Amino acid sequence: MLIIALILFGMLVGAAAQLLLGRGGKGIDWTMAFVAGLVGSFVGGLLASLVSGDGIELRPSGIIGSVVGAVLVTLAWRWWRGRATTR
Repeated sequence: MLIIALILFGMLVGAAAQLLLGRGGKGIDWTMAFVAGLVGSFVGGLLASLVSGDGIELRPSGIIGSVVGAVLVTLAWRWWRGRATTR
């Protein structure tokens, strides 16, 4: 059950990152949301939680770090995709 909750949380964070960055009238790319949410949550959430001293518990610092991490992963994904299509 925890794994399902983590996957859903990652998808929500990834979708939030896409909404923050704007989609230009398009819907949410759920594949990107899934990957960016999980990777961003792991990296950003873990780092923010450990730096703030909260440990590995669900705290606001981890949630904010998850969103920031997902935004960074989404930006990197879009940059990489745009770079590959121009060649």
